[in-house]
Amino acid sequence: MKFTVNRDVFSEAVSFVVKLLPQRTTLPLLSGALIEADGSTLTLSSFDYEVSARTQVTADVEAGGRALVSGRLLNDIANRLPQAPIVISTEDGRIQVKCGSVSFSLPAMPVDEYPTVPQIDDVSGLVPGEDFASAIAQVSLAASKDDVTPVITGVQFEINENSLGLIATDRYRVAVREIDWENSMSGDALTALVPARIVTEVGKTFAHSTTVSVAIVSKDERELISFTADNKTVTSLLIKGNFPPVRRLFPEKVENYAVVNTNDLIEATNRVGLVLDREAALRFSFREGSVTLEAAGSEAAQASETIDAHLAGDDTVVSLKPQFLLDGLRSAHSEYARISFTKTDNPNKPGPVLITSQTSKDEAGLDSYKYLLQPNLLLR
Repeated sequence: MKFTVNRDVFSEAVSFVVKLLPQRTTLPLLSGALIEADGSTLTLSSFDYEVSARTQVTADVEAGGRALVSGRLLNDIANRLPQAPIVISTEDGRIQVKCGSVSFSLPAMPVDEYPTVPQIDDVSGLVPGEDFASAIAQVSLAASKDDVTPVITGVQFEINENSLGLIATDRYRVAVREIDWENSMSGDALTALVPARIVTEVGKTFAHSTTVSVAIVSKDERELISFTADNKTVTSLLIKGNFPPVRRLFPEKVENYAVVNTNDLIEATNRVGLVLDREAALRFSFREGSVTLEAAGSEAAQASETIDAHLAGDDTVVSLKPQFLLDGLRSAHSEYARISFTKTDNPNKPGPVLITSQTSKDEAGLDSYKYLLQPNLLLR
């Protein structure tokens, strides 16, 4: 194998491929990046039996072939090469990398033992790249980081005829976002539970793509999802299990709510929260015309601040974890936010708080994004 490739093109391709490689693996082979040269096309891939990444770029191929090399080492080298064409070849079981006056000789891994990288030609539907990336950023932060319950470490995809719903929860909060979906399939609605880590990287990778092709398939008794755009493809095994029915937690209508300037509440929460212990909650007292934030730290430090708010319904006091609230406010992507207060049968236990966008002080925004946050019990 021998080929010449543009330095920046190769560096970007390698960076994409190794991004999803596992940090630790019991099989060193799975830390490799697969290089395949054929005709005028260079294909780079990675695969650890659960997640794969694959991309193709143009290269001047003098001799075709396949080679497997340490992915992270190749990425470190590619990022530091000078601005000159890269020549890569295989000689005597080693991989030679030359760029300008720089040369590296790397040990080749046994390519014949490398697993076959999944290739999926089906298409379930298309989504706008920018909207898809935005939706992923809004929802994935609510997924659980605790592997004890795998089903809530993922993002649930709910595909209907012309819409895609993304849902995530960590038991303390639920985030939902709906975006347009151009259907390419026939039959019933589909669901897929995708690891949040993979979904997050997909959002970053395809944020500037015009459209992203999504496919959900069963292949060799394995359920997979694939994302493709701009000659790049990511596949992932789906998480097995039933995602909790969290949509039913969202109220159809709430009469008691407050409208606040989003940035004002974010800044006030950050300031007042300075005196709090890490897991402590802030007390929010909503009344017509204002909301007062109060915090008491463990070493007698205290803080409070009052900002403007419009209240519809009864005066309400809730205690919320600052970071969870900030995540919801920032993800609303609107100048104003509506904070709705649900009720429970126990007057001393407030119901979940619903955060949605607000176009202006008086006009509700689109409900394509919803963030439901469970409050702490009222502080005494």
